Amino acid sequence: MITLDDVTLTFPDGDQRITAVDHVSLRGDAGVVTGITGPSGSGKSSLLAVAATLIRPDSGRVLIGDTDVTSLTRSQATTVRRHRIGIVFQQSNLLPSLTAREQLEVMGELGHRPSHQQRKLLAERADELLDSVGLAEHAGKRPAQLSGGQRQRVAIARALVNQPEVLLVDEPTSALDQERGAAVMTLIQQLTHERDTATLLVTHDLQHRAALDRLVTVVDGRIIDHP
Repeated sequence: MITLDDVTLTFPDGDQRITAVDHVSLRGDAGVVTGITGPSGSGKSSLLAVAATLIRPDSGRVLIGDTDVTSLTRSQATTVRRHRIGIVFQQSNLLPSLTAREQLEVMGELGHRPSHQQRKLLAERADELLDSVGLAEHAGKRPAQLSGGQRQRVAIARALVNQPEVLLVDEPTSALDQERGAAVMTLIQQLTHERDTATLLVTHDLQHRAALDRLVTVVDGRIIDHP
C-alpha cells in the first residue's frame, strides 16, 4: 500500500513559488489500479514523482507500507525505490544494446554483485515475467526489433523484477495507438490484480477507463474528485 498524506510540492518561479501539488491526500491499495487524470499541467506527473521518492515534497508524508519515505536520506530512498517501487515512464527507456531478457536481468543486479545461483534465479524470473506479458518468444530481441507496444510491455515486466509493493505508471499509452494502448492498460490491471501490487497510474486518456479500478481527478494540484 502507498499513502500520500497532505502532500504539498512547490517549485521556484522567479521571486515566487509555483504550487504543483497542493495538500493532496491519496491512498493506493494493494491489488488496485488507481487512475490519476486531469488536464495538462495539473500536477499529475509531479504527484507521481513525489510518490516515487524522486522529489521530496515541501510538506506532508509518503508512506510505503509503514515506512515514511519522505524522512529517508537520498541513499535510503534509492534503496526503497530499487526494492519496493516499480516505475514505468511514458517512454520505455530501454537500453538499445540489451535484449528484452537482459533489460530485466540488469535491474535485478543493481546495487550488488549476484552469485551464480542468484543469476540463475534472476534469469528464470526474467523469463517468467516476459511470459506473463506475452513476450516469451521475444526474449532475445533488442528494442529496435520490437514494436512500441512490445517495448512498453518489456518496461512493465522490468518494473516488476524486484517484486515491488508499489507500481507507478506515467501515461503508458501516450506513444501507442488505440489497440496497443488498450492491450497495455489491460495488462497492467491484470498484473496488478495477480501480484497484489498497489498501482498508481497517470493517464489523460479515459477511453481506457475500464482498466482502472478507481479514478481520481487532479486540477491545479488538488484532487477534486475522490470517490
